[in-house]
Amino acid sequence: MRRRVPTLLFSLSLASIVACRGSGGVPPSPAHDDQGWSVTAWGDRYEIFAETDGLVAGQVAASNPHVTVLADFSPLRSGTVRIVLRSADGQEQVFETTTPKREGIFPVAIKPTGEGEFDLLFRIGSAAGEEEIPAGRVRVGTAGQPGGGLARAAEAAADTVSFLKEQQWRTSFATAWAEEGTLHESVSGPGTVRPVAGGEAVLTAPADATVGSEPWPHLGLEVAKGSLLFRLVPRVGDRSLPELQADAEALTAEVEVARKRVARLTELLKLEATSLADVERARAGLVALEARLAAARRGLGAADTPGGPARPVEIRAPWAGSVAEVLVSPGQTVAAGAPLGRVVRVKPLWLEVALRPEDAARLRADRLEVHVRRPGEVEALAFPTSSARLVSRAPEVDTRTASLTVVVQLDAAVSELPIGSSVEIDLLLPDERKGIVVPLSSLVQDAATSVVYVQLEGETFARREVRVLTRQGREALVEGLRARERVVTVGGGAVRRSSLLSSGAPEGHVH
Repeated sequence: MRRRVPTLLFSLSLASIVACRGSGGVPPSPAHDDQGWSVTAWGDRYEIFAETDGLVAGQVAASNPHVTVLADFSPLRSGTVRIVLRSADGQEQVFETTTPKREGIFPVAIKPTGEGEFDLLFRIGSAAGEEEIPAGRVRVGTAGQPGGGLARAAEAAADTVSFLKEQQWRTSFATAWAEEGTLHESVSGPGTVRPVAGGEAVLTAPADATVGSEPWPHLGLEVAKGSLLFRLVPRVGDRSLPELQADAEALTAEVEVARKRVARLTELLKLEATSLADVERARAGLVALEARLAAARRGLGAADTPGGPARPVEIRAPWAGSVAEVLVSPGQTVAAGAPLGRVVRVKPLWLEVALRPEDAARLRADRLEVHVRRPGEVEALAFPTSSARLVSRAPEVDTRTASLTVVVQLDAAVSELPIGSSVEIDLLLPDERKGIVVPLSSLVQDAATSVVYVQLEGETFARREVRVLTRQGREALVEGLRARERVVTVGGGAVRRSSLLSSGAPEGHVH
């Protein structure tokens, strides 16, 4: 890994340092509290923010280094913190502590032996590793003229924000250097996931029918082409085929009983054990039942002809896909044309993206890389040119949004992008652009403005309005920053909230 030269910032005569060191640790030196100074320096493993009294030869100056472990931006909880003053001839004065006042804050008493200018270094040792962090030059003065840091003071900003180390350590927070880089140019806009054209089918009843209970589909069921989804029993008039079959079977049984009764009464008549009237009534009843049975059989035959509408109807999947909706219940009576359910193709998918008309005109059908960010996610799904293609551009601009809709096909499945999802789309163009690159997580939306917070010192930040020129994956190329500025990559929203509350919040904090 390429080792970076640690960066430092000095701030001189900070009035707030007196408030910061009001209790515990190394006692302040009242003679020169008004000459307090601070320094911020970054190494590979640690960030140091040290608030220190003015340096006087032979006198104790209180210093409170705030040590942040850069691996996870947590406070250093245990370890050794050394402050080193190195003279031009290489002689070192070392002041150290292993006892934190609180998590992250290690009070060190500095008592320089003589006046002069020295290199300032911090040596940190802990489970996170050993590191020496150069922190510029300092001057040791006299009681009348206490010394401090000699580096250029931190850049003044009109709207600085105080965000204390205690706040940083209690929330999700991280910083990184703004670096120069190269990204593909892109156009961006909101999008909606849709099935491909013809990739959605509403299954309907071809005739008045009763919905059978077997088989029965369920929401999300994956089906192959031709899979049986519904079985319908058509109705004849106001009666279904099963009802007609049941009537015919019941009449058949009644006719059989009536025939046996007529035969028995006829034998009894020969023995003069019954009357002729009883036999005639039984025969008349049999004739009536036989007539009803014949009519039922004729109706059943008409309903069950090969071309008739009364045969059970099977509704099958038109293609391989997934059941998106079930609109009926088992045993439900439905009319012809009534929707039963809906099936969609699960792959590929279409994206309908709303772009500015001038951006839509820049797209090329032969080369299109697509990055899709789902709601609440910073990590984008990347689809290379082999998995994406431009399908069409709308012929007119939407007057409500002043945008033009383009349709992009992705080789993606609903498991990645559920149909109906609202997503953010970046469409990468072939051309590349150089500039300052920051993580997308650095960007904070303040009304309609993109904002980045720059760390001026350990606890001081500046609000920067930036213009996003292009986005690619988890990075954005922006205008409004300089290389090697320290930007907040996680927690920018918390810094913004702190700025909104600052007008009513007390200044300073207690170490």
